[in-house]
Amino acid sequence: MCRHIAFVGRPEPLAALLVEPGHGLFRQSWAPRRQRYGTVNADGFGIGWYADGDPVPARYRRSGPIWADLSFTDLARVVRSHAVLAAVRDATASGADGEAAAAPFASGPWLFSHNGAVRGWPASMGPLAAALPAEELLSMEARNDSALLWALVLRRLREGDSPAQALADTVRDTAAAAPGSRLNLLLTDGTVIAATAWGDTLWYLTEPGRRTVVASEPYDDDPLWQEVPDRTLLTATRTDVLLTELKEPT
Repeated sequence: MCRHIAFVGRPEPLAALLVEPGHGLFRQSWAPRRQRYGTVNADGFGIGWYADGDPVPARYRRSGPIWADLSFTDLARVVRSHAVLAAVRDATASGADGEAAAAPFASGPWLFSHNGAVRGWPASMGPLAAALPAEELLSMEARNDSALLWALVLRRLREGDSPAQALADTVRDTAAAAPGSRLNLLLTDGTVIAATAWGDTLWYLTEPGRRTVVASEPYDDDPLWQEVPDRTLLTATRTDVLLTELKEPT
């Protein structure tokens, strides 16, 4: 379920990354090529991007399908950025959260997205949620599994964990509490991208010094795209990509 993408590199229009590629996120909302779960990503979308000189990203999120939002396509034509995180949300059971449930979630310099599902939600995550301060639970933007995963990741970031460590530990703890969950997480601060492949597809494209793209699936047929093995942590900048195996929880 869901498709997401992160980019760091030389500034590009949002449209060049999301709309214009033949199989970009815009098209993936109704015709993904490698999505294993769900078929139509029409329950909301969001884009977060960074402006030069401002470490806090802007966001544009809506509760409807990306193809129906003419304001987005106009905005994407003129807005340029050196770092982007965007997502389209799989059609799911109806809920009251609407736009608030659409990634990316944000705090300070961070943008976050989750592609997947927590098995047994919400009961399976009770013990992990109980470990969070009440203030952080009450501050969650939405009442879905992705929002709780973001709260768990953010708690670790605030305690000083690196982006990679925050994702790896959150995936480990969630997989132990809810075996069989799909936990492809994506995080950026505008400079570093951290991501996990855990139960769903993840790919990356890198041209050192120019750009690095990490996505649920390739947006074109460039032979430089490489698939990330399942149970892998990815850490990337615009110059390099590091892959690290993730161990199953004991």
